[in-house]
Amino acid sequence: MFLPLSGLFLKSASMTWPQFLQAVADPRVVASYRLSFGASFIGAGINAVFGFIVAWVLVRYSFPGKRLVDALVDLPFALPTAVSGIALTAIYSENGWIGRFLTGLGVKAAFSPFGVVIALTFIGLPFVVRTLQPALHDLEVEIEEAAASLGATRWQTFRRVIFPAILPTLLTGFALAFARALGEYGSVVFISGNIPMRTEIAPLLIIMKLEQYDYAGATAIAVVMLAASFVLLLIINLLQWWSGRYRTAAMT
Repeated sequence: MFLPLSGLFLKSASMTWPQFLQAVADPRVVASYRLSFGASFIGAGINAVFGFIVAWVLVRYSFPGKRLVDALVDLPFALPTAVSGIALTAIYSENGWIGRFLTGLGVKAAFSPFGVVIALTFIGLPFVVRTLQPALHDLEVEIEEAAASLGATRWQTFRRVIFPAILPTLLTGFALAFARALGEYGSVVFISGNIPMRTEIAPLLIIMKLEQYDYAGATAIAVVMLAASFVLLLIINLLQWWSGRYRTAAMT
């Protein structure tokens, strides 16, 4: 693990400081950073909400077709990323099944930043659902019944009993979805349209640099993404640690 990362930093170290700044502070590169991190964060946030809902329904309820729904959650794992990108583009284009209705509402999905968020949400959902399911299985229904017997409303039970118990796991799912989305390439390049300064993601610029044999420039962009990812994941881990301590203190 550390050997490739060391090679990455060593390759970027071959550049002078002005060259490094020029490579990572180019307006086109900065725009790609903004889109990659922003869309990944939004996609992971959406997945945290809807992933919890899907996991809750799959764990707590029985209904016809439950096994099919449970299997469909893993569909982004099974599909090649290029196939996912082509399928999403076809569905959300102006003539697509969903895109035509969005176009009528004045919303452009394909070939826009919104399309990037859609793709990253699609590929990140299984990480949240599969992370939450074991935690929800371990959450005893009797605890909720006890809270209800003491006069707590459903919202109070969720806010004071359920949510604190699953918060560390939910943050883990969010972090996994965010990390997965940040490095996604195949499914995004089709639906984004790769418009410079608007819908280009950072992994695409890295590939373009490599195709131009600008290895130092590619590694410089990658180093910035890596450093920013480490900082964000560190913050998430600290939140997990804090929520775990809060949950332990509340139980005692």
